[in-house]
Amino acid sequence: MKRVKTGIEGLDEVMGGGYPAGTNILVTGASGTGKTIFCAQFLYKGLRDYGENCIYVTLEERPEDLRNEMISLGWDFKKYEDEGKLIIVDAASTRSGLHTREKYTMPKGFDIDSLVTEIYRATKRIDATRLVIDSLPSLELRVTDTGQIRGIIYRLSSLLLEIGVTSLLTTESVRHDMISRYGVEEFVCRGVIILDLEEKGHDLKRTLRVRKMRGTKHTMRKLPFEIQQDGIVIYYHGEQY
Repeated sequence: MKRVKTGIEGLDEVMGGGYPAGTNILVTGASGTGKTIFCAQFLYKGLRDYGENCIYVTLEERPEDLRNEMISLGWDFKKYEDEGKLIIVDAASTRSGLHTREKYTMPKGFDIDSLVTEIYRATKRIDATRLVIDSLPSLELRVTDTGQIRGIIYRLSSLLLEIGVTSLLTTESVRHDMISRYGVEEFVCRGVIILDLEEKGHDLKRTLRVRKMRGTKHTMRKLPFEIQQDGIVIYYHGEQY
């Protein structure tokens, strides 16, 4: 099976070499657990280390804010945008009713079909192989029926699989007894990675668990990690990878 490097040392090792190529993975956790950095690292290391072109669909954070946040880690997204290797699709400004000067933006009132169409066009434009959608709750699904929500997310997931990119989709867990916001995302996506913050004495410790990854063997252990100068570093058996 073809593998796609995660960009996080240690994570590849516990998943048989990386994500199965062309799959979609749900990255879930409460606010502040590191979901955006986890996904941005997947793209940036793909650009910098593996020469893969990427798409970042931001539904929550303005592209300018995202660029500034990533530059604090030394990750210059603008450089790769200027080189035509990265496209950031701005759907956050549209949702907020803000004016945007971004080159790639979603129209007001866009739906899943128009979002996937824009993703498809952007992917073909630069021959992208990696994709992030951050985040699913920001799509503001205005339905309450679980079956309808599952159907919408299933359609998005299926269309991404059809395009053939390896994609990370973020969601939030707002209750301890639920993995995801709607309680259905984890059943639709082919992989699930849970990020968490745990109290250890007076400190909060970050952990990561691969809950599901179809097509590959993986550990079910919680893996401690830290966010350092060049992104996420995993500790396994007490040692840094």
